[in-house]
Amino acid sequence: MSGFVSAMMSSTRLLLCSLSLDSRGIMNAEEIVSRLLYRDALVLVIDKPAGLPVHPGPKGGETLFHHLDALRFGLPRRPEVAHRLDKDTSGCIVLGRHAKALARLGDLFKRNEIDKVYWAVVEGGPEADEGEIDLPLAPKSPDRGWWMKVDPKGQPSLTKWRVLGRSTDNPSPPLWGRVGEGGVNGPTGYDDRPVGAIPPSLTLPHKGGGDTVTPPRAGLLASLGEGKHLTLLELRPITGRTHQLRVHCSASGWPIIGDTIYGTAPRFGGPGLHLHARAITVPLYPKKPPITVEAPVPEHMKERIRACGMTLDNTVIPDGKADPGSSEG
Repeated sequence: MSGFVSAMMSSTRLLLCSLSLDSRGIMNAEEIVSRLLYRDALVLVIDKPAGLPVHPGPKGGETLFHHLDALRFGLPRRPEVAHRLDKDTSGCIVLGRHAKALARLGDLFKRNEIDKVYWAVVEGGPEADEGEIDLPLAPKSPDRGWWMKVDPKGQPSLTKWRVLGRSTDNPSPPLWGRVGEGGVNGPTGYDDRPVGAIPPSLTLPHKGGGDTVTPPRAGLLASLGEGKHLTLLELRPITGRTHQLRVHCSASGWPIIGDTIYGTAPRFGGPGLHLHARAITVPLYPKKPPITVEAPVPEHMKERIRACGMTLDNTVIPDGKADPGSSEG
């Protein structure tokens, strides 16, 4: 069996396992309910698995939208998602249980009053222990509005970051697999995409000077079987642009592990995107403490997070007790 086919099969098994599919190939109601992290009369917070899109797309397939009926808990209408979360990003996502709740949540997100904390494992990493990335973002192409680039004429985009751990060792299995026949300057063993296929927009102007920041070449990174330095970052997006964290990290010279768009990961057989919506704080009730919820670390990220020196206890922090689910607060 070729390395390419083997990698595809491995990737498929990982996805099926992570979504806990039933015999029809669709995640069942029990599984989606088991991912509930917080529940009260207005909102739900669930732990979205990596690989599950939130909304239906032109290609069809299973999405979170298809499972929302299982989260009614006695209410006549299904809850609705209050914000975005990329298909390959895992972790906390907030749902409003009715129109009144969605309106409140929408207003809080619009005013940037909801605090979101992400964990990301990146290739390399910053020299400092904390800082900010202030780079405006705009769509790379009108035909693919989700593909973003740094653009001085784009929308202001700000990310705060903090180092949680570092590693000088490359955990097993390798991050990018083996190198193909073309060597470090040729195609990778798992992907027929040429090394130069990294979007050219990732050679980007860095705020504060004329220097450019160019991400490492995919083929060279693929050849590094040992000694690759990793960093675990806490990321706080102050603004909420599409793919903001992924583009900001890549533009800074430390792309997120498993990023097939802005990083160096192959399209098939990669380690999965190492970006997790770890926690969210929602000041929903004026006379009550904010709702703070934390999502456990997904399995595909644990090995490299531990390699960065982080001890995982996967503590989940619910901010309240489950309600009967029948009132409109």
